[in-house]
Amino acid sequence: MSFSIRKTRPEPELPTMDDDTVICLKVVVDKTKDRVVFVESDDKFVDVLFSFLTMPMGTIVRLTRNRGPTTNIGCMNNLYNSVEILDALYLRTKACKTMLLYPRNGAAAQCKNLKLAIHDGASLRYFLCSRTDCRNSCFKLLSHYPDAICWCGEQMYPVDLVENKTRRVSSDDKDRGVFVKGPIRLMISDELRIMPPSTAASFSLFSELGIEDMSVVDDRTFSMGKLEALNLLKCLLVSKTPLTEALLDHIPVLSLNDTEDLERVSIGRLKGEASNEDGKMYVKLMVSKSKNRVCYCEASENFVDLLFSFLTVPLGFIVKEMQKGSSTGCINHLYDSIQDLDARNYLVSKETTAMLISPKLAPGFRYEGQALDIEEYMHQPYYLTRSQNILMPTSDETLIPPGETVYSSALTVMDPKSHHNDNSSSTGFIKGPAMFTITDDLIISPVSSVTGLSAVRKLKIPFTDIEERVVYVGKEEASCLMVAALISESALTNTFLLKEMEQGS
Repeated sequence: MSFSIRKTRPEPELPTMDDDTVICLKVVVDKTKDRVVFVESDDKFVDVLFSFLTMPMGTIVRLTRNRGPTTNIGCMNNLYNSVEILDALYLRTKACKTMLLYPRNGAAAQCKNLKLAIHDGASLRYFLCSRTDCRNSCFKLLSHYPDAICWCGEQMYPVDLVENKTRRVSSDDKDRGVFVKGPIRLMISDELRIMPPSTAASFSLFSELGIEDMSVVDDRTFSMGKLEALNLLKCLLVSKTPLTEALLDHIPVLSLNDTEDLERVSIGRLKGEASNEDGKMYVKLMVSKSKNRVCYCEASENFVDLLFSFLTVPLGFIVKEMQKGSSTGCINHLYDSIQDLDARNYLVSKETTAMLISPKLAPGFRYEGQALDIEEYMHQPYYLTRSQNILMPTSDETLIPPGETVYSSALTVMDPKSHHNDNSSSTGFIKGPAMFTITDDLIISPVSSVTGLSAVRKLKIPFTDIEERVVYVGKEEASCLMVAALISESALTNTFLLKEMEQGS
């Protein structure tokens, strides 16, 4: 007996954010200086704040780049724009560009339960091979991306995922919260330090801000919707007073390019000459000797894979990699609050706490030889089951009919970065061999002397001032570069030259 698969219509890539759901915030304001002292809210708002740590940088850039303040988030906007305009010929598969521009969140299952679910990436899709014998007994593959080709060479088609519709959510689960136990109220300072509400805590904040006369303090109520939450997300990355700016419509005082912070980050090491024979990664820098600044660099696809992979990394992982004392905006305060709170009383579980403190890549986003020391979530298991003689994938073993053997065997999720006829596994996003030009602020393009000359002219330095240096890029350097890409607009200089300058002085 043969079974068919029910094909589904393609879904729009991006759902709109027209939901009018809001969260009410009680805000204490210093009227004389027109600034937020603190916000008091329930677990729903703190859940949204914590969810920012799980978001991949590519998602954050996409959601905030057209919102105020107009500043870029370090070099991340340039990385994102470089992917957008990169010719598809340089990418291993069509899915690679989608993965970088619309990276998946490893905590997507949790974040979809937020009251303000601002993660606007397309919902997970499912594709099976069109050949019946291949689905039943050969490769048994499943893809999450369109245009996938099965290992047998056939096109894969979209199908529905069979789910358990009878499973109900208890009232206790509804009140439990996503990351924070509910119902519960918490205080959030202007710089995003989260603490249990108390009179002593509020007096401490008044004292820190020099407020002695309580008549200058006013209580206000604000409604935060998805658009306001996006404004806050942008502000907390580039400003030291994000709540004031997001709620009171202030122009932010930007905090990027703090030299002291960058010196704490920089750990780059210089080498004499380039060689990839030992499997290590080296990059050729073009440096201004007088300014001790990188004009641009030339590197292979391996280095560009590393840079582009920053867009897939959760924000919380980058904050975790920051050395003590380095910061960007107020995101470090938000991260530290997770550990400062009593987890047993305020956080849902050890698993959700770990998801915030040590976030991982979404399944399928890590690749072999990736220099970053970051883990990846495993794909959930998928099985092929049948419903009314129609074969469908499911992730719920309880939906497999009793006695099934052939159709219930597990499906293998394809690596979207590899072609069906590519024997290599866990490959990166960029097709090699290829060379690229990368500017100090991480604008990436296929290698070109014109691009390099333009970078030199921009710095207004003579060509005789240019010196070629070669640097090694390992795990430490990769981590440093990732942090510098978030908090500065001169990532290459701050990673590879600041330390040398500091030692020379």
